[in-house]
Amino acid sequence: MKGKADASKKGEGRLKAAGGAGKRKKAAASGKPKRPPSAFFVFMSEFRQEYQAQNPNNKSVANVSKAAGEKWRSMSEEDKAPYVEKAGQKKQDYEKSKATSIRRRAQARRKLRLKRTRGKALTNPSLRSMMSRMMVVMRKMMRMMSK
Repeated sequence: MKGKADASKKGEGRLKAAGGAGKRKKAAASGKPKRPPSAFFVFMSEFRQEYQAQNPNNKSVANVSKAAGEKWRSMSEEDKAPYVEKAGQKKQDYEKSKATSIRRRAQARRKLRLKRTRGKALTNPSLRSMMSRMMVVMRKMMRMMSK
């Protein structure tokens, strides 16, 4: 089979996307809330379901997007108003969750900073040796008390 890649193993023979695709963190994984959709994307989510119901054989995302864009441009401001309102509500929810997310991340940073500084005292060599000597003495005392 000259000219064709051997695709016997999964993933082999495929070209990898350039630019580090797949390295992006998901919104949930990073702790940040997902950005709210615009009015058009709120409309798209409803339109996509209607379009799939009317055209079950369609597998092309491009056709759905083109049809949605044409319909959105032909709609009047009154027709777009419910989608704009939903998008505004989602934006308010996003702002609230963003504020709580920022507070949570700040708390996590403070905890981490405290955790780091607690161990700093033992990095000083003189303090570390003093602490180890104290631990030896404490162990001896505990052994003597247990006898």
